[in-house]
Amino acid sequence: MKNIILLWLACMAAPALYAQEKLPLVCLPLNLTIHFVSPEPIQYVDISSKGMVGDLPLKNVFRLKMRDSTVNFQDAVVTIVGEKFIAQYHVVPGGADVPTEIEIVPADTHQLDVAGIGFSENQLRKLSLGIFAGKGRHPLEKVKAFGMEAKVNQVFTAGDYLFLDISYLNKTNLKYDSEGFQFKVDDKKVTKASNVQSVELKPVFTLLDIAPFTKSYRNIFVFKKLTFPGNKVLSVELSEKQFSGRVIRINLSYKDILAAYTIPN
Repeated sequence: MKNIILLWLACMAAPALYAQEKLPLVCLPLNLTIHFVSPEPIQYVDISSKGMVGDLPLKNVFRLKMRDSTVNFQDAVVTIVGEKFIAQYHVVPGGADVPTEIEIVPADTHQLDVAGIGFSENQLRKLSLGIFAGKGRHPLEKVKAFGMEAKVNQVFTAGDYLFLDISYLNKTNLKYDSEGFQFKVDDKKVTKASNVQSVELKPVFTLLDIAPFTKSYRNIFVFKKLTFPGNKVLSVELSEKQFSGRVIRINLSYKDILAAYTIPN
């Protein structure tokens, strides 16, 4: 009976051992830290042993080390999940002169097809850079105020995303200290008697940081695909820091959204 039980346990363990042998091997020395560098933001990490501890100091970096010198482990599997991939590593203690930075490469990953996630951040950045590097077209909308000019250069679409290409020109000698953008779906016409209903939107990705500018500024803002009725507009508002009154607002109609150019992907 004992032999049968041992044989059953061996059979149960065999697939796990075989799987670990197929995983990339990582050596974790005592008193050293290993950094896994991901090509996209890390969503989830699992460590199969309590003898190790890890954290995410950056959104695409996972840091791993032994919990302390008194806790030992034979081996473990570390699972790292990104937006579009899953990677697993067979971690063993010890080793000398081992790399402390491990890049998560495509050969070590399996692609995930998760409904609702859409493009990864890297894919959105690549598409936005392509728009940023493209030739300018006649702007869809343009407004002037306070010696400033705001333009919606174009609207693009790819998959379930909208890309707004927006630029600003400062014709004054006073630097514009940008405080931030506000995106809203507003009523097209507002009267004193109307009950204004405004819905604020947040970009899922922004190509460049919001920064002060002296003469010109341009950025790409990405949103999940949206629809709104014809009596509404998509409002883009840029405001300045401190007590400045230089608030610039430009509106996009639904017709502008429907005329978006399709980005090949």
